[in-house]
Amino acid sequence: MRLANLGKFGICVWCFLLFSSTWSLGQNSAAAPSDQASNNKPAAADAEGGGDALRKAAQNPIASLISVPFQNNANFGIEPGSRVQDVLNIQPVIPVSLGKDWNLIVRWITPIVWQPLPAEAPAPEVGVYGFGDMQPSFFLSPKKVGKLIWGVGPVVQLPTATDDYLGQGKVGLGPTVVVLTQPANWTIGALANNVWSVAGSGGRPAVNQFLLQYFINYNLKKGWYLGTQPILTANWEATDGGRWVVPFGGGIGRVMRLGMQPVNLQLGFYGNAVHPVNASPWSMRVQIVLLFPRKG
Repeated sequence: MRLANLGKFGICVWCFLLFSSTWSLGQNSAAAPSDQASNNKPAAADAEGGGDALRKAAQNPIASLISVPFQNNANFGIEPGSRVQDVLNIQPVIPVSLGKDWNLIVRWITPIVWQPLPAEAPAPEVGVYGFGDMQPSFFLSPKKVGKLIWGVGPVVQLPTATDDYLGQGKVGLGPTVVVLTQPANWTIGALANNVWSVAGSGGRPAVNQFLLQYFINYNLKKGWYLGTQPILTANWEATDGGRWVVPFGGGIGRVMRLGMQPVNLQLGFYGNAVHPVNASPWSMRVQIVLLFPRKG
């Protein structure tokens, strides 16, 4: 498959899943229950019908909800040759109960990357494909929450890349935190981390990188929602003016059923107001999340 066509493929998959399951959703949906006071137990009725509590749990990165996101990011316009980098992040989220008061939320990101290599135009297909560096995060979060939901813990970077172009060759470690609130139809929050290299190849540059993802969702009727979830990054080691990537944009999503399986579908477009020279000026994100709510 031509990697430059993965973005178009992602749109087709998203649209197919959305429209092919509309009939099933209409046949199976039930009346939505009232919102839960806790972020940890999506109601059994929601598991059967896809109501508001399940939708809010799906938008909460540290809910007590097993989920398996497949997030594809197509980053367009990489020079020379206006090429496309493609990053598929497989990032399961698994909550583990730690007694009656606390949950441990494990979030493990595995990137699969097509990386264009430096080449003279027109050579858009010159690149490498494989695994990038895996990044597990561990959030300690209280089971009983009020208006403010939070989690804090470590983030680890593992040098699992299958090619030097796909990873940094370093073991990294740092803190990560997520904070959010969900008043009425809104979900508003942010996730941040910073990773420093602590071991790895002595021939590779040191790592000191920051990530901030803020997210704002407004929930509409029938499982639809509007949202923005840009990912801002900073490479503190950069000294040539290419330190920041600052995107802006947003998209649309829907929590619904694909047959018997609850899913969360998203489609978004982001432009990079700030980015390194020759890096991507805009991107498309397609995400399909399999949801496994607890019943009872």
